[in-house]
Amino acid sequence: MRHRKKGRQLGRSSSHKKAMLRNLATSLILTEREDDFYDGEFQADGKTPVNPPKYKGRVVTTLHKAKEVRSLVEKMVTIARKAIKHDDAAAEFETEAERNTAEWEAWRKGEGWKKWVDARAPAVTARRRVFDVLRDKEAVAILFEEIAPRFEDRPGGYTRILKMAKPRLGDAGAQAILEFVGRNDRTTTSSEKPAFDTDETESETESDEVVSEEAPKVEESVEAPAAEASNADDATDEGDEKKE
Repeated sequence: MRHRKKGRQLGRSSSHKKAMLRNLATSLILTEREDDFYDGEFQADGKTPVNPPKYKGRVVTTLHKAKEVRSLVEKMVTIARKAIKHDDAAAEFETEAERNTAEWEAWRKGEGWKKWVDARAPAVTARRRVFDVLRDKEAVAILFEEIAPRFEDRPGGYTRILKMAKPRLGDAGAQAILEFVGRNDRTTTSSEKPAFDTDETESETESDEVVSEEAPKVEESVEAPAAEASNADDATDEGDEKKE
């Protein structure tokens, strides 16, 4: 019985599963790197260049792994998002002087440095908490500097899972896309109603008026033979009476 055992085991030991989810979360965050990072990078063979990801903020994995790592990524983003206000508060007491200069030394020994340390302490603690999970300094820097400001006003739901139609080759495992929201969003647009030219509509109305004016003339031409036929009948009747 699995009492008080949360999550999927995924057929691995606890340490193996923890390392796998850590690597998957780190890989998702590192897809936000700039394309310049991959210049001059080669794979293990030393010949094949490493190309930047086609879509940033997206990884493809199995459906069950995506569901497990999603909660981990959401928790890391929440910690980084809550540290933004502390960084903004510490910016008021920060100096623009270069390090080890006379001005910087004066600020370092004054009250401004103490206020800056007190204001920034929660943000430093948040970075240490995230690093304790991800174990990658570059991923922590990208998370706090690029991803967290993007979701500053969003209380949750930073990622989405999209199940893929085709299974994975080899074991036919169900695949899914795990990505950050807001970057690769799908938008639906409705088609515009076609606008007809005014010249065509005017010509159509004029043709309708012409047909309506000519219609009575056709009726008169139809009635004329009927009148002639009635006159001819009267003439034949009179001729028969005279013969009698």
